[in-house]
Amino acid sequence: MTIAETSLATANPVASRKTRRPDWIGGLLAVLLGIVVVVPLIVVAIWAFAEVWRYPSLLPQEWGLRFWTATLSRPDVWTAMSLSIRLSLVVTALSALICLPAAYAFARMDFPAKNVLFLSFLASHAFPKFGLLVAIAGIFLNLGLISTFWGVVLIQLVGTLMMMIWIPVAAFQNVDRAMEEAARDAGAGPIRVFWSVSLPQAAPTIFAAVLLSFVGTFYETEGAWLIGAPEIRTMPVLMITYINNQIVVQYGAVLSVLLWIPSFVALMFTRRLVGSSSFAKGFGV
Repeated sequence: MTIAETSLATANPVASRKTRRPDWIGGLLAVLLGIVVVVPLIVVAIWAFAEVWRYPSLLPQEWGLRFWTATLSRPDVWTAMSLSIRLSLVVTALSALICLPAAYAFARMDFPAKNVLFLSFLASHAFPKFGLLVAIAGIFLNLGLISTFWGVVLIQLVGTLMMMIWIPVAAFQNVDRAMEEAARDAGAGPIRVFWSVSLPQAAPTIFAAVLLSFVGTFYETEGAWLIGAPEIRTMPVLMITYINNQIVVQYGAVLSVLLWIPSFVALMFTRRLVGSSSFAKGFGV
């Protein structure tokens, strides 16, 4: 290739670059994943507003809000919704209060058996969940915590430990140490450095972990059913009971849509954080 041809190829990189072949396998997998995830949600949403939907019709023969009226007129639905939100807020707040200091210690301090303790937070997810819950239920029975609000809080708190430890640890580990040292050189004390430098850098990632813990707690069913029944009925537990007592698809669809609302709002906030550069920096990306 002559010097002139080389210069022309450099000036026009599009022409010199080989045409990329489309990734048909990746596209096909993305479409299949979308079908698996989105189509069931669409079907549930349609059932919530369908009064008559018979096979093989692709759309309902009759639309209406009769099942919404029947569901929303029940006091136990609003009681369960209020209870689920209160439980999620209390569990998330307690989890943050307990786990965030522990996450900072794991990320920034050295102490005996550090790695063993850190890995121990995986224990609740390393074994079959229902078997673990049954063992805990036996302990709670002796402590008088069965069918109590705080019993359900404690059992749901177990499920948040891994997320509220592992994600904040990654955030604290990737705080810019140079900024902390600069703040100390300027005369700031340890507490001032933490609140003014360390925490703001880790905050987006921590906030995402808090929101994900809230959503996970809101949807938690097995622990709430095993420990809370029959006095404590969250929305997921009520939905199971409601569907078992009345085999009508629309009732389950309406309750499912109601369950989507709080978690959808929380996930939208989480999505904004996950897409931000601050969140990526919290993981060292």
